[in-house]
Amino acid sequence: MFDFSTVVDRHGTWCTQWDYVADRFGVADLLPFTISDMDFPTAPCVLEAISQRLSHGVLGYSRWKNDEFLGAIQHWFQTRFDSAINTEHLVYGPSVIYMVSQMIRQWSDVGDGIVVQTPAYDAFYKAIEGNQRTIAAVPLHQTSKGWGCDMALLESVLAEPRNKVLLLCSPHNPTGKVWTREELTTIAALCQKHDVKVISDEIHMDMTWNGHRNIPWCDVAQSDWALFTSGSKSFNIPALTGAYGLIGNETSRNDYLSVLKGRDGLSSPSIPAVVAHIAAYEQGAPWLDALRDYLQDNLRFIASELNAAFPELNWQPPESTYLAWIDLRPLHIDDKLLQKVLIEQQKVAIMPGYTYGEEGNGFVRLNAGCPRSKLELGVQGLINAIHAVR
Repeated sequence: MFDFSTVVDRHGTWCTQWDYVADRFGVADLLPFTISDMDFPTAPCVLEAISQRLSHGVLGYSRWKNDEFLGAIQHWFQTRFDSAINTEHLVYGPSVIYMVSQMIRQWSDVGDGIVVQTPAYDAFYKAIEGNQRTIAAVPLHQTSKGWGCDMALLESVLAEPRNKVLLLCSPHNPTGKVWTREELTTIAALCQKHDVKVISDEIHMDMTWNGHRNIPWCDVAQSDWALFTSGSKSFNIPALTGAYGLIGNETSRNDYLSVLKGRDGLSSPSIPAVVAHIAAYEQGAPWLDALRDYLQDNLRFIASELNAAFPELNWQPPESTYLAWIDLRPLHIDDKLLQKVLIEQQKVAIMPGYTYGEEGNGFVRLNAGCPRSKLELGVQGLINAIHAVR
């Protein structure tokens, strides 16, 4: 029913991943597998809904707090996560990272610590340091069963008085870890015990694989909390801008909304984003399910090709996200040299693991959200580059 194999030329669309790849890699015209957007058109129901709204012709100031938008989000959480959210807790924002930054400012002071499980999405580091807070890192560890968190270490960091907020990534980027209910319940209890507020970034919530399912933070929360997310990753609509979230505490919620409208003047949303979310959440499930199948096949393809070339890797697809977090440490290769060969010889852009902090050394993050024909070129480029530097 849906075509994910046809290549769409994104050049000349002011596309960050394609048109501006030189900004990060220093060279133009690379084949990119970089930032986490996909090379697929969004769901037909989304395109049709936006087209109908634009045909109205009047694009004036709008409101996000309407029954259709709130109801669509409530429907999505109920049907996808079996979570009965309270729509009174819902808030809007232009992006998840804007919302994260605002709550960091609201819930902490300059110099305070923000607890983050590392390696971490690079925008987390920027949001924390850009707001003059400090990073309190809790490294995740890799086992034969996947990625884990040392809860004793986490508690020792949460117990430090200067650490005021836990910034949780759920599911986790870049490792692809899906937190279990038991893990989340333990984290919630520790944050309650040490009076640490929680911001949960759940933008990858729809992209979980092999029986894993995202547990929304609102289902386990104990202390003050905020959950922020968007349909932008799942339905490939980040260019529309627009995100939403839940803030449990009424005072915190009102403070957030006051800043959104008063200080920042952002309470009138991007109406195409509102329309897109309503259409996606009410009609887009069949498209998303087909996409999920395609992405899982892509991840299995990466595993098959890499492990055939380098059996010692034994790389397994992640529990979530279309971002392949590939551990190359068993090959004992130089990260910087690998990047040089990828860029200069293979003409491929793949994110180096050290982008995501010290714990990312020895890894690469490859975006598999693309047609298979493109992915084949990228994986072969990675294999060729590894052979070249060994």
